[in-house]
Amino acid sequence: MSGTRIGDYPVCIGMDIHKRYSYAAVVDETGEIIEERRVENSRESLEKFASKYKGAKAVIEATSNYRFIYDVLENYMEVKLANPYKTRVIAEARIKNDRLDAKMLAHLLRANLIAESYVPPKEVRELRDLTRMRKALIEDRNRLKNRVHAILLRNGIFEYPNPFTKKGREHLENLCLPEIDRELLNASLSIIDRINEEIKKIDRIIKEKAKEDNDAILLTTIPGISYYAALLIKSEIGDVNRFPNKFKLISYAGLCPSIKQSGNKEIKGHITKQGSRMLRWILIQCANVAIRHDEYLRNFYLRIRRRRGHNIAIVATARKMLVCIYFMLKRKEVYNPR
Repeated sequence: MSGTRIGDYPVCIGMDIHKRYSYAAVVDETGEIIEERRVENSRESLEKFASKYKGAKAVIEATSNYRFIYDVLENYMEVKLANPYKTRVIAEARIKNDRLDAKMLAHLLRANLIAESYVPPKEVRELRDLTRMRKALIEDRNRLKNRVHAILLRNGIFEYPNPFTKKGREHLENLCLPEIDRELLNASLSIIDRINEEIKKIDRIIKEKAKEDNDAILLTTIPGISYYAALLIKSEIGDVNRFPNKFKLISYAGLCPSIKQSGNKEIKGHITKQGSRMLRWILIQCANVAIRHDEYLRNFYLRIRRRRGHNIAIVATARKMLVCIYFMLKRKEVYNPR
């Protein structure tokens, strides 16, 4: 045995990833365990382990810290990223521990039963980090704004100008508040100002990146899609050619209806909401803007809304936009529904 192969068959490695270490199980073509061990999640330890089994096949789950481990291992072996939601054998196991998870991953890999997750290139991952960070900052700012409103309400202040404008700030300075609430209010406003500065910095970077990306420029020709939305959509989709048809992309965004089938009876329900949560979120945001500025999408939205109501209509419009996006990116064409 060469260490990585038995005859012409590469050994299979399942790795259960944790924060500081990973538990690895190595199996041969018959499923017999060759080695089980802990591997520290340091570059030195991972490279030492990977070089020992150079040329092997390995599988890891798509956890929050998979990137570093994946990048190190792929220099030595063929690495697959398992979708944790679809790897139901592990998720539904009655007894769970590191050894069982690692061995099960290795056996699934040996049987070619791994439900793989897409691993985007480094530059796409960086764009995802950038656009997701902006969304996180917006959400942090909204939480702080709600805290400001709560401070005012608990002091019996119900009518006041927008506290986040210049006029509103002047009004807040003249309010008579208890000492602690005044400190909490000032702290919240100060953090909001700082977050606003960081959002502006990220927006400048996003705009520069979008202007350099041909696909993002194409997407901005759709009414309702800004530089930020275009870059977010591009980064979440990655390479559009990995989707063989529009239905696969719709499914990836979780915008396809769930289906319950029994015999010859088929019932379509709400959308599955499985897949890219970020892509689904931004498409619905863009759809709400697009129906006010684009005649084609507005007419489509109104036709659905008359029968099904706003919520279903806006989701259908988001799905319609995604179909347009699919063909625009495939054909490298600007938006032209007619």
